[in-house]
Amino acid sequence: MPRTGAAYLQSVRDNRTVYLDGKLIENAADHPAFRNAFRTVAGLYDFQGAPENLELMTFPSPTSGERVSRFWQLPKSYQELVQRREAITAWAELTYGFMGRSPDHVGSCLGGMVMGIDLFRSHGEERAQALNDYFTYVRDNDLFVTYVIANPRADRSKSVSQQEDEYLIAAICDEDSQGVTIKGAKMLGTSAVIADELLVTTGQPLRPGEEQYAFSVAIPLATKGLKILPRKSYEASAVSQFDNPLSWHLDENDAVIYFDEVKVPWDRVFVYRDTNMCRAQFQDTPTHMLQNYQAQIRLMVKMRFLLGLARKITETMGTISIPDVAGKLGYLAANTAMVEGMVKGMEAGGVNYGPYFIPDRRLLYATQLLTQKFYPELVYALRDLAGANMIMMPPSADDFGSPETASFIEKTQRSPVAEPKDKVKLFKLAWDAVGSEFGSRQAQYEMFYAGGEYVTRGRAFQNYDWDTVTDMVDQLLASYDLPDSSPAI
Repeated sequence: MPRTGAAYLQSVRDNRTVYLDGKLIENAADHPAFRNAFRTVAGLYDFQGAPENLELMTFPSPTSGERVSRFWQLPKSYQELVQRREAITAWAELTYGFMGRSPDHVGSCLGGMVMGIDLFRSHGEERAQALNDYFTYVRDNDLFVTYVIANPRADRSKSVSQQEDEYLIAAICDEDSQGVTIKGAKMLGTSAVIADELLVTTGQPLRPGEEQYAFSVAIPLATKGLKILPRKSYEASAVSQFDNPLSWHLDENDAVIYFDEVKVPWDRVFVYRDTNMCRAQFQDTPTHMLQNYQAQIRLMVKMRFLLGLARKITETMGTISIPDVAGKLGYLAANTAMVEGMVKGMEAGGVNYGPYFIPDRRLLYATQLLTQKFYPELVYALRDLAGANMIMMPPSADDFGSPETASFIEKTQRSPVAEPKDKVKLFKLAWDAVGSEFGSRQAQYEMFYAGGEYVTRGRAFQNYDWDTVTDMVDQLLASYDLPDSSPAI
């Protein structure tokens, strides 16, 4: 049987170093700030292990023969790529698309790296072997790996190596026959509190002379010297599941990770002091494509959920029959369907990469740019359709327990199609999705997950097959010339 939720929860009770509100958390898995998110991940593992889901969600490991999550499968055909998408979709539906860093995200990243193992071999056979062995280990144990690939900057006008503190950004500060020692910080450790393992590398370009920052390593999150400093927990602030139905159990959290002279053994080092290889591991292999393919599938599910929420809001308010409102819903539906079509188009237009089958690069980066623009538009549309209803809600579920306040709710929270309790329930969900701190973080995440808009526009430009469009223009231009009677210039 594949990994269970109970096995996952047992593995993460590992005395990892997590600080919150100035205090060291002794057992993050059972702490009120994180325990529900841990159990949401446990639910993902239990879902895939249910007998009726085994074929959809898992496949036999090529090495152990045991069934593991299908996102570890390196697709070798169009059919296998579609199977992979169907499994990722089923997991995303369990979290309504709100967990951006579920186990299948960095699992996809590692899969893309291993697809490009020949590139790592050119960097060094030992490093390539370390990556292959690590991938086999996390796949066969079905571990939850997350990553940190962004660098903190005290002065963003300066490069990595020009910062005042040499070890502001995580760097190799020492090495010996046993491995390397890392000192400094990395950012946006989304799901770092709740994962098993951490991949540490950089997604930003590095210059010659910045080799101490140019590495890729992986370590357990309970490694000595690794310190997790998460942002405010929205789960801890959630009053109840009724009042905060999303942040109650879907706050994956984000964290700064500080490496206090963390020792990493050589068999966990995949890139070593090579600035070009740090870039190439993402751009010259399917790594970046495969992880963002997963992200677009997850976002497709999230957009479907928000579209359904928009429809329910207009039905509950009795505005759905207004032509302008129906038109807005139609526009949102068209954009949501477009994303689904482009995800399927990536698969239909997929290409071979050695023995593997990968999504269409051109459609992937086009989708990434379009969804980055559409998500905040969808959030605004929900706010617009709901009006004041999302904020004129009773403070908490406790108001239903008081006869006096319950009578106020009964009188003021009316709807042509829903009972007052159900109307309150719906609009509290809507607020948590787009208006609460949790909802605001979701908007910020989707807007900048792929980088600034100039980055996504650049990727769309660089990955478009321009010859296919300019050739048509050239063909027409070559088919005619000046009329015979025209004077020569």
